[in-house]
Amino acid sequence: SFTCKIYQMKFLFYFLLPILFYSCTRDKINVEKEKKILKQTDIDFSNISKQKGMAAAFIEYMDSSAVLLRPGRFPLEGKDARRFISGTDDSGYILTWVPQNVIISKSGDIGYTYGTWTSYPKKWNADSATRGTYISIWKRQKMGGWKVVLDSGNEGVGQP
Repeated sequence: SFTCKIYQMKFLFYFLLPILFYSCTRDKINVEKEKKILKQTDIDFSNISKQKGMAAAFIEYMDSSAVLLRPGRFPLEGKDARRFISGTDDSGYILTWVPQNVIISKSGDIGYTYGTWTSYPKKWNADSATRGTYISIWKRQKMGGWKVVLDSGNEGVGQP
């Protein structure tokens, strides 16, 4: 029986302790690294908007349950948000934005970016550009990467 207890203790030490250690450390997120990844994701999102159009960019970067907050509308959720974006005619203008800050939760599963946006006609005319501010809330995906779960913006920013 004493020998049996020794084997039980060895079993705990050699098999269960490493499993316990692994389960406690495997989900640790490097928040600073994720902040850099999320900022670059927001920049890439803006670049796709410039290259392929705002609608294509949003469809690519929106989570399936995303919510859009737009002036003069009730919140658009999930399929309604996708339908709204897909029906947007963005052929005459370009929308870009620049993140000014990135915040990530300690758990690394949610974060937000905010900054300024600029919209201008494809035939550039500096006088016809409009500017504003935005916030995008992002959710980290199980397989890595980030998707927008809430997006909102305001018009009315003057020259920097």
